[in-house]
Amino acid sequence: MLPLVTALAVTAGCAHQRASQPPEQPQVVALDLKGTDQVKASDIKEKILTTKTPWWQRLNPFGKPSTFDPNTWQADLKRIVRYYQAQGFYGARIESSQQEPRGEDKVALEVVINEGAPTLVAAVEVSGLEELPDEHRKKALEGLPVKQGEVFREEQWAGTQEQIQARLHELGYAEAEVGGEVRVDLATQGATVDIRANPGPRYRFGNIFVATDANPQVNPRRIIEQAQGSVKKGEWFTESALSEAQARVFRMGVFGAVKVNRGAPDREARTVPVVVDVREAPFRSVRAGGGIGLDAARQEIRVLGEWTHRNFLGGLRKLTLTSRVGYAFIPNITAAFDRIDTDGDGVADAPNETTPHGPIFQVSAQFEQPRFLARDLRLQTSLTAERGLEQAYNFIGGRARAGVVWQPRADLSLSPTYNLELYNLRGQRGSVDQTTAPALVLGCRDTTTSDRCNISVSYLEQFIELNRRNDSLAPTQGYYASLSFQEGGKFLGGDYDFVRVLPDVRGYYTFGPSERFTLAARLRLGTLLTSVEGGVRTDSAIVNRFFSGGGASMRGFNSRRLSPMNVLNLDAEQPSDRVVPVGGNSLVETSVEVRARLISDLSLAVFHDSGLTGSGALTFGPRQDDPLKESGRIFGDYHYQAVGLGLRYNTVVGPIRLDVARRLNIGRPLPIFFSAPGQTTTIGTIGGLGDCFGLGVKKQTITGPDGTPRTVNVEREYAGAPEGLCTFFLSIGEAF
Repeated sequence: MLPLVTALAVTAGCAHQRASQPPEQPQVVALDLKGTDQVKASDIKEKILTTKTPWWQRLNPFGKPSTFDPNTWQADLKRIVRYYQAQGFYGARIESSQQEPRGEDKVALEVVINEGAPTLVAAVEVSGLEELPDEHRKKALEGLPVKQGEVFREEQWAGTQEQIQARLHELGYAEAEVGGEVRVDLATQGATVDIRANPGPRYRFGNIFVATDANPQVNPRRIIEQAQGSVKKGEWFTESALSEAQARVFRMGVFGAVKVNRGAPDREARTVPVVVDVREAPFRSVRAGGGIGLDAARQEIRVLGEWTHRNFLGGLRKLTLTSRVGYAFIPNITAAFDRIDTDGDGVADAPNETTPHGPIFQVSAQFEQPRFLARDLRLQTSLTAERGLEQAYNFIGGRARAGVVWQPRADLSLSPTYNLELYNLRGQRGSVDQTTAPALVLGCRDTTTSDRCNISVSYLEQFIELNRRNDSLAPTQGYYASLSFQEGGKFLGGDYDFVRVLPDVRGYYTFGPSERFTLAARLRLGTLLTSVEGGVRTDSAIVNRFFSGGGASMRGFNSRRLSPMNVLNLDAEQPSDRVVPVGGNSLVETSVEVRARLISDLSLAVFHDSGLTGSGALTFGPRQDDPLKESGRIFGDYHYQAVGLGLRYNTVVGPIRLDVARRLNIGRPLPIFFSAPGQTTTIGTIGGLGDCFGLGVKKQTITGPDGTPRTVNVEREYAGAPEGLCTFFLSIGEAF
């Protein structure tokens, strides 16, 4: 009888327990495994206790080096042989092992391994499934890890038994058990796999029972009703239905713990009861916190608070009050103290109003009514008041939202809503022409000389979401897809007629040794179509337009800075301070990222981002003479690229993420809108410094009006100018 994988798991688990060593033991500076042609040396090193001291620990005076213990080393040599056996190399042996001193306190280790020939699967024999229908037998045995003619591995053998048993459970055979043995012939290097299954009878779901607290506030009938969305009496038993029922009950939002298990089967009735074990959480909760937002284009400090009642007026109605109060600075906190010379006497006598700052807030109330007309339908309403400060405008107003959420499965939801947004908008002071700034920058219908306007945006929205990720905070497997579809119209009480479409698709795949690498990709597209009046397409409201750039967007640009621009101040010293983003009617964002786990909770990421935010609708068509149309062309001159590196440190609230990106100098500078008195709106560019965090700026010497030479920065046209070519972001949570 072959030893099963259990023994291997014990030794492998021990490999991660690094016992503390006496300080006089020598430091391991090299660990070489020779003869590893068919098994990776890196995999072997993960299964043994003795390790080489990493180079970064040798440079760290406070780090603890890996030391050599003779007893541990002898046990490791046995672990190496055992690991080879688990991989199907039963003739593997250690040819030699050497310890070469390197000075007084260091040692280099070398092991020469004779792998021998691998053991192949000669035959796979299955018994016990003869009485099952052909369809069930085929599903149970399809695509097993152990295959005839391939190298026999103990881990695959254990996985084969577990897989067959899980498939039988999923087919309704709730008491199915799978075992067997493997016979290895060392002379022929062949293994005969004998799978023995006992499926037992096939069961249907029976009654649902609830185990809860002594004096529950939640009516057990509500719990049973939710579980019945997946577990239906009389249908065939499946393990996946139990998992889905558990997710549905937990989604009620009032339980700290939920477990759904099958009870003891009734062999006569051929039914399996279901037991839902729940523990109620406090119905009222208060949360508070704070945070900062640091960006080259905008900085913010804020405090947050939330009060939630999960049984408001009974019936598990949920009321949530949230608030966020803060102060914002554009572009940074030091600019709040800038002053300028307004009368030409050389004395700064007034605040610089092109660098705005001020208080911001958002206060909202959300109400949710579960089981609205149907079990899987929830009524949701919200009311929000807010004041905000953006680079191109500031605003004060409110939003109202009402709709339902239909969630037939834990990973699928559909939410149709009605939305009404009322804002008082004000363009930032300092624009080249204040008479046209509101209409041009904000999309106001009122084109008076005031720099303010009131707008009303009313629309219907349908939002569909499919979330098949294994973890929403730090996903490594699965996919995510969503679609937002908005239809705005004056007939709904708003000032704008428009259609806005925004799909979002993401995918994740983990691979490599010990699942060390994760490939993540994202594609987001957006189109905003407005109405045509008098043969001319009307403008859109700035609150509905697309902006890109930032830590969770296209990382080659700072927050919202990937956007068509409007001139704010031609006399600003920094090119990036002369313009503000005004948003566009089209959006493309792509990201491809490879995340590699380095040590413990620390990971490295390499990524490529691309993006555009165009003035017109998305198009795949040929090059246009009109830059307004060209800016929305996918793979055109206004579709920008960036590459970068990132570090991730996993925490209970998600990974702490540091990303550094460099935009590639491919394409044209961003479209710039000029509007001067007596002139129509045209397209132009403003040069940038082409720097990377202040480095790489070219300088030249010029002679001033007084004949004094002085050194000035040389401005050049770069893709996406006037932004710097490099950005960095520090945040919590993956970019996507």
